[in-house]
Amino acid sequence: MTSVPRATDPTTGSLRVVAPRDIRANSILPAHREDIELHTADGLRLVGELATPIGKPPVATLITLHPLPTHGGFMDSHVYRKASYRLPALADVAVLRFNTRGTSSARGTSEGEFDYAQSERYDVAAAIEYAEFHDLPHRWLVGWSFGTDLALMHGNDPSIEGAILLSPPLRYSHDSDLESWAESGRPVIALVPEHDDFLQPGEAVERFSVIPQAKVIPIDGCKHLWVGESYVRRALQEIVDVVRPGGGELPTTWLGPMESADVTDAE
Repeated sequence: MTSVPRATDPTTGSLRVVAPRDIRANSILPAHREDIELHTADGLRLVGELATPIGKPPVATLITLHPLPTHGGFMDSHVYRKASYRLPALADVAVLRFNTRGTSSARGTSEGEFDYAQSERYDVAAAIEYAEFHDLPHRWLVGWSFGTDLALMHGNDPSIEGAILLSPPLRYSHDSDLESWAESGRPVIALVPEHDDFLQPGEAVERFSVIPQAKVIPIDGCKHLWVGESYVRRALQEIVDVVRPGGGELPTTWLGPMESADVTDAE
């Protein structure tokens, strides 16, 4: 016989049936979360956070690279924030987020100044080094917009298993960067919104043809910023499908402790 989850009502002291709750845009599921610092080879301190599953090692690790900081991108950009809120609990995946040089968030401000994807090479290297030093397994880069350029330009590292790119504009990166990934043989998965402002699926297929192992996945109806819970869920599902093959569909409900963040879906 299957038992029905019950909990003690704090008001009456009686047992009541506990039902799963919907995972919403601002839901925070249990994880071990710690503030971290990254130290770059050129002497800067970057601020970040690492979220890992509770009571078990992660099965994979996401090293996230955020959108353009001069246009509002930072470690709390909403897809990454929701990845850290959900994936440690739902998929046993660790999520490392950090502010690139000169970028601020509630966590704090990373030292240095924005350098148009050049000196940010040290930021990417510091994040990879941190994950490697702390034995975080199966490390994948996940870039979004500007972060995809950082992944392509500076993330082709032997300790990285591959790159997942959300809304790649291919603005700062060049064919030589793509050719380097082609030579590495490491997988590159590009999630390209149908209505992206910079690079849409048809052109993306052509541009990424430089990398034979690259896979372009069109996201119907989506725009560059992935606003809307359905698109966030699609992004997280595609990411988990890559880093944890056979992991199944991510749940949309949660039975257990769940907090709510004081933010909106678009943040």
